[in-house]
Amino acid sequence: MLRILRFALAAAALAPALALAQFYGAERDPMQHFFSPSLGDLQAELADAKRDGKRGAFVMYVRDDCPYCERMKRNILSLTGVQAYYRKHFAVLAVDIKGAVPITDFAGKPTTEKAFAAVQGVKFTPVIVFYGLDGKPLARFDGEIRSVEDFMQLGDFVVSGAYKSMKFADYRQSTSSRRVQ
Repeated sequence: MLRILRFALAAAALAPALALAQFYGAERDPMQHFFSPSLGDLQAELADAKRDGKRGAFVMYVRDDCPYCERMKRNILSLTGVQAYYRKHFAVLAVDIKGAVPITDFAGKPTTEKAFAAVQGVKFTPVIVFYGLDGKPLARFDGEIRSVEDFMQLGDFVVSGAYKSMKFADYRQSTSSRRVQ
């Protein structure tokens, strides 16, 4: 009897994850399938995004030792439906806030990942910033997003243009029953 009870509890605990995987797809490595390959030229990334009809750039500020970033990568950014949605609408980039890698910022100025993050006011991770095709910030979310639904709503918040007239918390509340596809 105890064995059956344990099995039932385990199945109940896995049900939400299985339902999400069924809707948002199988898992793939987010470093290869969520984030776009980049040579570090943010200005060129925006030019490509514009040419491809995208809304702008999604930049996730990360650190190698950030457990919240890793959890988001594992639980959200690894899902094929999430990857497809974000890559359809944005140039999807990661910037290491401690990184010494040389990059070119949105204005064409040479800098490093660390210096760029500092100029953007990023002090911890994860931080997500959506930039318009002009390189100006459209929306920002500081901290970990724990649910796929919230992450998808954040993307839709920008894609729909709702960021122009309301805060994400208000948008999330007003659309909580709607699924983004």
